[in-house]
Amino acid sequence: MAWSAVSSAVNTIGNLLAQEAIYLWGVKEQVDRLQTELKWMQSSLIEADAKQSKDRRIRLWVAEIRELAYDAENVIEDFALRIGSRRRGGLSNCIKRSACILKEGRMLHEARSEIEKIFTRITDLVRRLQAYGIKELREEEGPSTSAEKRESRRPYPHIIDDNIVGLDPHVKKLVSVIVDDESASRVVSICGMGGLGKTTLAKKIYHHSQVKGHFDHLVWVFVSEQCQKRRVWQDILSGLNIPFKVYRKTSDEKISQKLFEFLKEKKCLMVLDDIWSTEAWDSIKPAFPEKETRSKILITSRNREIVSHADSRGYLHDLQCLNKEQSWELFQMIAFSRPSIGSKDEGKMKDLGEKMVERCAGLPLAIVVLGGILVTKDSVNEWEKVAENVIPYLKRGKGHGVEEVLALSYDDLPYYLRSCFLYLSNFPVDFEIQVDRLIQLWVAEGIVLSEEEDGNEGSITEDLAERYLLELVERCMVQVRERDVATLKIKTVQMHDLMRNLCLSKAKQENFLSIVDQSNECSISTERRIHRVSATDVFRIQRIKSPNLRSLVFFGEDLPFFEFWKQTKEFRKPVPRKMLDYTEKHEVENGCLFTPIQIFLVFFVMLPALNELFTYMINNFKLLRVFTYEGKADSHLGGFMLSSDIGNLVHLRFLSLRGMDYCCLPSSLGNLRCLQTLDLRIDNVFFVPNVIWRMEQLRHLYLPMEFKVIRKLKLGTLRNLQTLVNFNTKDCYLKDLIIMTNLRELEIRGAFKIKDFNANNRHKNPPIIQSKYLHSLSIFNYGRIDPKHLNHLLSSCVSICKLSLNVEIRELPQYDHLSPNLAYIKLRWCKIWEDPMPTLEKLPNLKVLELHNQAFTGKEMFCSAQGFPKLESLSLIDLVHLVEWKVEEGAMPCLLQLQIERCRGLMMLPDGLMFIKTLKQLKIERMPKEFKERVEEGGEDFNKVQHVPSITFKGCDD
Repeated sequence: MAWSAVSSAVNTIGNLLAQEAIYLWGVKEQVDRLQTELKWMQSSLIEADAKQSKDRRIRLWVAEIRELAYDAENVIEDFALRIGSRRRGGLSNCIKRSACILKEGRMLHEARSEIEKIFTRITDLVRRLQAYGIKELREEEGPSTSAEKRESRRPYPHIIDDNIVGLDPHVKKLVSVIVDDESASRVVSICGMGGLGKTTLAKKIYHHSQVKGHFDHLVWVFVSEQCQKRRVWQDILSGLNIPFKVYRKTSDEKISQKLFEFLKEKKCLMVLDDIWSTEAWDSIKPAFPEKETRSKILITSRNREIVSHADSRGYLHDLQCLNKEQSWELFQMIAFSRPSIGSKDEGKMKDLGEKMVERCAGLPLAIVVLGGILVTKDSVNEWEKVAENVIPYLKRGKGHGVEEVLALSYDDLPYYLRSCFLYLSNFPVDFEIQVDRLIQLWVAEGIVLSEEEDGNEGSITEDLAERYLLELVERCMVQVRERDVATLKIKTVQMHDLMRNLCLSKAKQENFLSIVDQSNECSISTERRIHRVSATDVFRIQRIKSPNLRSLVFFGEDLPFFEFWKQTKEFRKPVPRKMLDYTEKHEVENGCLFTPIQIFLVFFVMLPALNELFTYMINNFKLLRVFTYEGKADSHLGGFMLSSDIGNLVHLRFLSLRGMDYCCLPSSLGNLRCLQTLDLRIDNVFFVPNVIWRMEQLRHLYLPMEFKVIRKLKLGTLRNLQTLVNFNTKDCYLKDLIIMTNLRELEIRGAFKIKDFNANNRHKNPPIIQSKYLHSLSIFNYGRIDPKHLNHLLSSCVSICKLSLNVEIRELPQYDHLSPNLAYIKLRWCKIWEDPMPTLEKLPNLKVLELHNQAFTGKEMFCSAQGFPKLESLSLIDLVHLVEWKVEEGAMPCLLQLQIERCRGLMMLPDGLMFIKTLKQLKIERMPKEFKERVEEGGEDFNKVQHVPSITFKGCDD
């Protein structure tokens, strides 16, 4: 998007003016003027964006602005970085600079010249606006294209679709909530992505006999995005048959008052279909009483936020996609509704139909559209044609294509969210996106522009990015897959297949991203204005000829050896055909087991080709900001030698080499002073050069799990660091942690020792952690840590809510060393002798406790009354020495889940479980047969857990 590109340029130039002004000497006045021009463009683009779809000339104008912004940012930043690298440093740099003063003069002249070219282009853009008769950017009066689409989809409550599957349980649940006069929920909402059947479900409820009998009056109103409160109120008055004539001069106050009084006196159900925003609700809510009313409101929306905004006690019903069986049932109802198909053809058509229905991913609208297309096709050949191009058929559809309906959600996105959404097109189908990684990429790309200016202490750009993601979730544009057990923050998200197709379509339309695969091999070789590339094939990047590339994201695939070999044909030396025939035959017969010949081919033919390929990338994409290798670790990328030329990519903000193997890291990495994220989680890395300290803008650093250094890494300059993974005191300085006052996540792997530790007076030992924002601490060590050192570390972690200890400590840290904010604790291989429960049960906010793999080596555990006041999940795994577990009445009053696995010495469940009425799930795995028989129905312990709805057994001895 042009708005995102211009905003990124404004932000980058602004930061350079504030922080690197000394290095912009000679061009500062021009840079100031350029930033001002870009700001004016930025404000104009918000209105221009809305008119792109109507006017091709505006679309071209906007595209020109996008390219201009990218070029402006590159010119200014490149000049500042090149001059800055010469002027930093000590005496040696001064001598070099004196010798190269003429070169600096030439660089200054080039920068001025490039900036003047950009001003010429800006003048030309203004001229084109006038010369080619492009209308003003203000939105003309009248309905927008988006509004017209919504109005054309206006539902009529008396028309009910007969093709309905899977809604009965939803109807039953919602009807029970709506007719419950004791329920505190005044507002009930049905939410979900477009095409899920929210309106269809609302119609079923609206016509339900129990609902009709419960309310005095029912009314249905279609709201839509263009919410006009006066029209909505008039429609409700008309639908309720309220005698009240509305004239042009009748004030809004009188209309809302009349409706307010009626709703307060009568028991009414109002269905407000298709509300898009909290602002729309705020405009119409003055007519709805909040207290002392028996009336209720049923809302359908794509935005979950509306429910909590309208009524803090409101009931939210999240409508989900159909499962495989329901999808097939719905498809059959439509596609096979005509009896004319022969029995012979029907079998083939069903096979084709099952494959096509899978592409709909459970979205009812897509299934209905597909069935409507196929019901008119009588032959297998016609069905095969549709099967070959399912997505284009779904886009067109009958009446309204699926993409057209989903696009309404995109059209409703605010300008700052559109680039965030389009960025998701980077990720392959069904890819589970790590939220932390996504946020880091957004920030590195300049999509989330700057830190918040609301004055909140500790507020950072990543927090703003997280809120953007939450808004996309609330708008049902992405689906939550996993949440953090302690903080409930979103850990992973995923896109519905058809929403991803919309995302890809919009990204292509905006020239936001290019997907590199076999299907677009020709286009990427000729296109010179590609800015972002997502690739699954590492050997096709040499076809990218665009010097403007800013982002390169790889997704690894575990290819069979011979397929991988075929992809390297343009880079490797000739190999005898007999050798290839042998290795291909072996792979067919024996799978992917490597032969001596394959090993020879990898190390002496393919890897040099691979290194040559990465050298091509470094030498041709000088403006790269993002390079990352995501997805599965590909064993074929072993032995990768990162070229020292990597130091030339001075614009890099994000560099991830995770998943590669045997990677040699050059010291030129220290030139990457703009890096914000550096992920070096490489297997078998030779050594890490001591240059990371030069990357002062680093926010997220992931060191290798095991690495070697010539001398200890200096990290004391990394004041902006938020994430530090795989830190250890053997290869790093402990004192450097004190400098990192913004640290939020710390993972220690390996040695942890405190030098000059005074065991008798802990107050003489300075706090190790000075960051009050640290929320997660993990320690992994196959040896043993001195408990005194651990206690001292924990005493300075006053804000952590997550603690993972995978290390032998023998003694549990004392209670006064543990943060009262702890919500999640996981202990593994700790070999604690004394019962840890008396200490842990005092933690006031602990929600999840996991004791695994000899975390406790004692025989008895005891949970006292009032202990663990907020614990919701308890997991006991591989506590082989545990014999007896006692739970007093009143302990763990909020427990929801209990898992007991491989605790073979434990002979019975504690009696106190019968008092925990909140327990919903009990999992018994790999326990002795006798233990299982006691817990099963009819067993001696069954009375203790008979109130638990779900009790499962897995892998217990027979």
